Amino acid sequence: MRTIFRNFLLAYVACLAIVLLGTAFTEGGFLDQKAIINQAVFLFLLYLSGSIPFGLLIAKAFTKQDVRHLGSGNIGTTNVLRTGSKLAALLTLSFDLLKGLTPLLLLQHDAPPALFPEPLLYGALLAPVLGHMYPCWLNFKGGKGIATGLGVLLAFSWPLALMGLATWIISAILFRIASLAGLIAFGLLPFIALFFVPWQQTIWLVALSALVFLAHRDNIKRLLTGQEKKFGDASI
Repeated sequence: MRTIFRNFLLAYVACLAIVLLGTAFTEGGFLDQKAIINQAVFLFLLYLSGSIPFGLLIAKAFTKQDVRHLGSGNIGTTNVLRTGSKLAALLTLSFDLLKGLTPLLLLQHDAPPALFPEPLLYGALLAPVLGHMYPCWLNFKGGKGIATGLGVLLAFSWPLALMGLATWIISAILFRIASLAGLIAFGLLPFIALFFVPWQQTIWLVALSALVFLAHRDNIKRLLTGQEKKFGDASI
């Protein structure tokens, strides 16, 4: 419990630091301290929404297995599939996507536009993905951000999200490797986005792509050595 509280506090401090850094580049600077606190709290809530370890919870509920002790030890959909339950994997995919989509839709609908001016808006978009990748509940060891990132993209620009999904599907069909399909899709996102949004709004997508590549560093090593498993391989 002490470790979770420490991680909880560290996560909030990180959110506050992001807000302070973003505030330094916005008009008015540090004059409105109440706004800074509100932004940090909302950013932290977005992080917490992304940090819910649905893969771990669903796998335990359906199969009594701890996915952290299977395969890559990841809490994402691919590793949940290793439990042998396709339903658990499908539910994990759905809930991981929704935890990126739902809080941002609520924020867009209910929060005043001034709450997250640029560049703080980009921090808000990345927060659920960071929560998924680095959940405070699991000592900052989470998933790889593909499904949650797709949920965030749906909130940001659904045509862009659909193009990213189509890229993933095509890559998965061609190469039959889930991790490679995700890397290709998110690697191309900043370039695909140029057809849908102003170029200034693609900067946060570069950060999102970098996070996804960082989370897949072990997969990249296996891809380079030809050891990454394909769909249909034993113990995928």
